[in-house]
Amino acid sequence: MYKPIPAVQALSEALTVIRRDIHAHPELAFDEHRTAALVADRLEALGIETHRGIGKTGVVGVIRAGSSTRAIALRADMDALPIQESNECAHRSRNAGCMHACGHDGHTAMLLGAAEYLARVRDFDGAIVLVFQPAEEGQGGGAAMIADGFFERFPVEAVFGMHNWPGMPAGRFGVTPGPMMASADRFDIVVTGRGAHAAMPHQGIDPIVAATQLVQALQTIAARTTDPLDAVVVSVTQFHAGDAYNVIPDVARLRGTVRALSATVRAATRAAMQRICDGMTMAHKVTVELDYQDGYPPTVNTLAEAQLCRQVAADLVGADAVEWALPPSMGAEDFAYFLEKRPGCYVWIGNDGEAGERPGCMLHSTRYDFNDNIIALGVTYWVRLVERYLALPER
Repeated sequence: MYKPIPAVQALSEALTVIRRDIHAHPELAFDEHRTAALVADRLEALGIETHRGIGKTGVVGVIRAGSSTRAIALRADMDALPIQESNECAHRSRNAGCMHACGHDGHTAMLLGAAEYLARVRDFDGAIVLVFQPAEEGQGGGAAMIADGFFERFPVEAVFGMHNWPGMPAGRFGVTPGPMMASADRFDIVVTGRGAHAAMPHQGIDPIVAATQLVQALQTIAARTTDPLDAVVVSVTQFHAGDAYNVIPDVARLRGTVRALSATVRAATRAAMQRICDGMTMAHKVTVELDYQDGYPPTVNTLAEAQLCRQVAADLVGADAVEWALPPSMGAEDFAYFLEKRPGCYVWIGNDGEAGERPGCMLHSTRYDFNDNIIALGVTYWVRLVERYLALPER
């Protein structure tokens, strides 16, 4: 069991109020106006240099101490999901069809807590850049902040992120060197044949038969063309064709997602999909059009920063409570865009009860709710990471 910083523990009640207020007023990607204003107003009230409107609704705070020109970034996400909340708690969402089902309310509260403590104590030498990012849930808010000149305006040498992790007991951390989460790409495939009466299929070119075989063929990418030691997922999640019982349609449409843990496998998978689509064109005399859309890249931690985060977490909760090199998730995270530009590390903080039991609280569940009992631990982790990193020799 970790020993909280007394001043951090004293902030817990106020931070819980903030967290629940954000939870009650969720906002979707690039529409986080109320949340961004809450964050910026609080930073300014603490005397922290504050920048609004970066990447549309992003907020950045800067805390400086000492004489060093070194700087690191700590990032939290602010957006919610288009989900109708099922919880009946007093702080349940007041916005119909929108809820904080991934804990970004908790991430924001923890980073605000770290901001308050660090601004008051300033027991470090350098600058801390506090990144409150919009639009993590599929809309690329991290990329938007970078495109808006984030690294030019705030030239940090490393970036760090943290996400709550249901299924991992409170009081534990997970750190993985290398790939931590997968890329997330989307695809649309249009298979065009020639419609006909269902009783006379020989008079047409059936796009449904071709599309059905295409679904099966796409599974060979993971099973037969990718090294078994490399992870890739190709999932067809939509199949649309036809409107009548007795008509073979002209067109069938497929949609889905591709996940990979490396840029090499990601590129090879895209090439394999195109090759298979071209083959279906030849085999079935249909036209197959693949529209492959790049999404988030893999989230890849650098070794030195991962080792540092492991040590910081171990000093807090004990080495036995830090899961090192745990299997990566095939989910995706747009903190990956920051890690493409700078060294850094993304960690998981356990969000379950002490026994690892919080039924219905998996990410993106209609009954999800952030565990307020881990707020002080998350704040303490950020504080100790800053103190440790900015005490290291410059790399």
